[in-house]
Amino acid sequence: MTELYDGFGRRIDYLRISVTDRCNLRCVYCMPPDGVPWQPHADMLSYEEIVRVVTVAAELGIRKVRLTGGEPLVRRDITALVRAIAHISGIDDISLTTNGVLLDKLAAPLAEAGLTRVNISLDTLDPIKFRRLTRLGDIDRVWRGLEVAERAGLAPIKINAVIVRGVNDDELIDLARLTIDRAWHVRFIELMPVGNEGEWGAGFPAAPDRYCSINEMLERLAPLNLIRAEQPIGNGPARTYHIPGAQGTVGFISPLGDHFCVTCNRLRLTADGRLRSCLLHDVEVPVREALRSDDQIAPLIERAVALKPRSHDLLMADASVPQDRMMCQIGG
Repeated sequence: MTELYDGFGRRIDYLRISVTDRCNLRCVYCMPPDGVPWQPHADMLSYEEIVRVVTVAAELGIRKVRLTGGEPLVRRDITALVRAIAHISGIDDISLTTNGVLLDKLAAPLAEAGLTRVNISLDTLDPIKFRRLTRLGDIDRVWRGLEVAERAGLAPIKINAVIVRGVNDDELIDLARLTIDRAWHVRFIELMPVGNEGEWGAGFPAAPDRYCSINEMLERLAPLNLIRAEQPIGNGPARTYHIPGAQGTVGFISPLGDHFCVTCNRLRLTADGRLRSCLLHDVEVPVREALRSDDQIAPLIERAVALKPRSHDLLMADASVPQDRMMCQIGG
């Protein structure tokens, strides 16, 4: 079996694919109120082109695929892409990250097509706060999506919550308690400085006051007596715990407070056809032109792997942050 390794000995077996840069929400930490200029349709990879990339990547050693956006469920006939990827030899896990707004209609068809599991963004349990954070969202639709996804067998269900000081850090315990009675996995994510350093609007903290570290989160969760736990399937870089007696787990994704680059196993493919070796570095390898001229793309995938840095540099004194794309244009 072929395997991919980067220059630091890390096995690369995971490809995150942004299928669109478009989204039906405008979350404050992800994009500005007016959104971002959408890529022209002609610049976006077709499903056939995405399938070709995954097929070649699987031949090189990629085993897991995650579909992201933007919001992946806004792209028409997303189930067709899932079904095509599910038939690629070597791919044994297909997951999807979504805001959940359209999941109540699509969870069952996606499961039937071959989707394995979902991650659902839910930063607050307060309907009013949810509307403020997402600028457009209805939390009731997300709850319906969660319920339907669970019934469709998309498991384990993971809930992603980006924690912002002064916004939703007071809900850490309530969010963690979602794991007690159901086998859901709540993951708290440190805010990453990717295109979100500007003003978010009235009532939101200024940029220097938004960051809440993993250590502070753990301190606030101390009343729950968290215990270190085994990683659930597909938990990636999360540090995992559980509440005693709970069915699910509580995880932390902390690129700043608990550097996890040493275990990074992924590449990213943007919706406009660029391989990105690191979420927090702007270095990209274009593949769209090669796809459309029927050139070999295996060398491009191998080049992207070779370009993976040892780590991001956000903790360095002269740290730089991604400038070329907003988070919604990378795929997270």
